[in-house]
Amino acid sequence: MSIRRLPEHLVNRIAAGEVVERPASALKELVENAVDAGATRIAVKLAAGGIDLIEVVDDGCGMTPADMALALERHATSKLPDEEIDQVTTLGFRGEALPSIASVARLTLESRVRGSDGWRRVIDNGVLVEEGPGALPPGTRVVVEALFDKVPARRKFLRTPRAEYGASLDIVRRLAMARPDIAFSVEHDGKRTLATNAPENRPARVAALTDRALAENSVGVDLEREGVRLGGVAGLPTFNRGVADHQYLFVNGRPVKDRLLMGAIRGAYAEMIARDRHPVVALFLDLPADLVDVNVHPAKTEVRFREPQMIRGLIVSGLRRALDEAGHRSFQRPSEDALAAWRPEPVGPTLWDAGEVGTLTAPRHSVVFDRRPSFNAPPPLARAEVAYAPPPDTVAHPLGVARGQVAKTYIVAEAEDGLVLVDQHAAHERLVLERMRAALAGGRVASQGLLVPEVIELDEAACDRLEARLSELAEFGLELERFGPRAMLVRATPALLGQGDVAGLVTDLADELAAFDEALSLKERLDHVASTMACHGSVRAGRVLSVAEMNALLREMEVTPHSGQCNHGRPTWVKLAHGDIEKLFGRK
Repeated sequence: MSIRRLPEHLVNRIAAGEVVERPASALKELVENAVDAGATRIAVKLAAGGIDLIEVVDDGCGMTPADMALALERHATSKLPDEEIDQVTTLGFRGEALPSIASVARLTLESRVRGSDGWRRVIDNGVLVEEGPGALPPGTRVVVEALFDKVPARRKFLRTPRAEYGASLDIVRRLAMARPDIAFSVEHDGKRTLATNAPENRPARVAALTDRALAENSVGVDLEREGVRLGGVAGLPTFNRGVADHQYLFVNGRPVKDRLLMGAIRGAYAEMIARDRHPVVALFLDLPADLVDVNVHPAKTEVRFREPQMIRGLIVSGLRRALDEAGHRSFQRPSEDALAAWRPEPVGPTLWDAGEVGTLTAPRHSVVFDRRPSFNAPPPLARAEVAYAPPPDTVAHPLGVARGQVAKTYIVAEAEDGLVLVDQHAAHERLVLERMRAALAGGRVASQGLLVPEVIELDEAACDRLEARLSELAEFGLELERFGPRAMLVRATPALLGQGDVAGLVTDLADELAAFDEALSLKERLDHVASTMACHGSVRAGRVLSVAEMNALLREMEVTPHSGQCNHGRPTWVKLAHGDIEKLFGRK
């Protein structure tokens, strides 16, 4: 078969296949055009998820009739001055969006430049069917109807209207997040579903578009290195989601979905969040145009960096620095289910022996009853230690003062603004891990010799793995020797761990090493090794603590980075504010 030129309408449909995959793809191009036009307000209307109708109205600079005609031709754009494609500063620049959409739908384009009359053009699947004056305020209005109606092979692969609407809303949400100076609104099937004010600061816009609770459960990110600036909002590790859909990434104001950036986020949150959970973040990367190539994907959702490792390191450093400054903070919104579990229980009538008097004596006071209760079982007994200290100032000591211990597992503390419950094992596990990290940063972890070396029996493969890492384990304070083919001799353990479960520690470390790449050093897997050790050296649930020990734990938590979550990403403490307590008792 000889080579031939494809007809114009077929060329446009092929281009549409690259640019317009679904309604959300068309919507993205139209909203980006509105942003590039200098709009301060962008209104979107959808019907059936965008399958039946997409309408985008902006108050931007508008177009003259001549510009409108040119805009509907392929590869015609106003966004590449001097033809410098590597210096692109706008969202769109290929000049394919409008003609591609018009080739697979009915497209109505209306526009007006300030000081001039409006104009209107209607294109039906690539054919101009109407043109003439249009009545509209300054700006542009684009209406896309019956997308893929005449391309049934494409239309049948669209998803349900609900799914298409979800994708379209996500597109607008990301673009709105990147431009807090622009007011956005979305209406779907006649119902307003999104509206933002403008101008807004970036954290407020991000919280408004994700979760209002993010404002109180996040930290700001701000770092600059080698002319590259990283800003944004990072949710606390305990403020997480089951899917990664709440991670928003922007490069020079352009929403992207980049594997390098996603990997950097995972690395920054490593060992601070459970492996099946995902943080909520919105990161904005600004860098010179010659350091990034935005022209690597037809939909412009992927980018390529000139120095990817520097970018990755910047993101990891920026996030970790911000999370370090968060200190002991943890996600503190009370769960409705948890609050609902607190309910008044009916109390039956009390039986009393008339004429008898009982006295309950406590330090510095006594309470006298006229009658003594008579029960089939003896009254419950509890350890009591008098705590005279008033609740400390919230700013200086936000975790309060210890008042007791529940189930030998949870510390109950009174803060100035509420009741604090602390999981003693989870909290101490994080404290030990952070101490170990600090010690390693200073050289090595101090070790404590055992009076009698302990022999740990393992299978031969596990012993081989440990023997190959003896010098590295010694840097962590764990001194081992091979003791025959199926045993290891433990001579010293990390001093930070105290008298822990030595056998369990060595066994778990052997298992951890089995999952490592042999080319990686233990310091490269620092968090895994240190986390395993910390778990074995922390205060266990079931251990009775004195008031002094409980208060010491609270004070250390307040000054230790990441102490708001355990090594597995769960919160180490929760607070029941005074308002929440009042609700439980019907006072509010």
